[in-house]
Amino acid sequence: MGDWRDTMSQLMRDRERALLGYAYLVCGNGHLAQDLVQDALVRTFAHPRPGLTATKAEAYVRRAITTVYIDGYRREQRWRRVQHLFRPTTEAVDPLAGVEASADVLEALATLTPRERACVVLRFFDDLTVPDIAHQLGLAPGSVKRYLHDALGRLELLLGPLEDHDEADAVDVSARRRKEGE
Repeated sequence: MGDWRDTMSQLMRDRERALLGYAYLVCGNGHLAQDLVQDALVRTFAHPRPGLTATKAEAYVRRAITTVYIDGYRREQRWRRVQHLFRPTTEAVDPLAGVEASADVLEALATLTPRERACVVLRFFDDLTVPDIAHQLGLAPGSVKRYLHDALGRLELLLGPLEDHDEADAVDVSARRRKEGE
């Protein structure tokens, strides 16, 4: 077995469930989450990466999961503009429906746009900073802040006040609300 095969085998043996859970949080569908992980693995291991450890490979795979999801969403939107798609009315049972989030949170995440959802997952489930999210998604930090602000506003409407805001975020949001009230 080659070096990349050993790395991929170790990654899937040790972190498969975590990667599937992460992909599920990003997309909200168990079957799509499995596809996202597979596509991300292909993207990560398609080109030789000397010195790639399982830990580094996991970071590559996580980034590829969000990229593949956003790219797929864009592709689907372009396709819908030119072709009406038939979608069956029955859905299969989702095997990953209870992954690390309550049903209310999953339903609320489903209302967000793909970019907003990716930003929220990276911020609150991966605990990344705004600059890190911007770098990972290839966006400006201001865009990430806007996506997070819009997403958190919608999530608060659905879930009630969120307690996990940073102090700076809480002050910033309070100042904005006072300004809007004037």
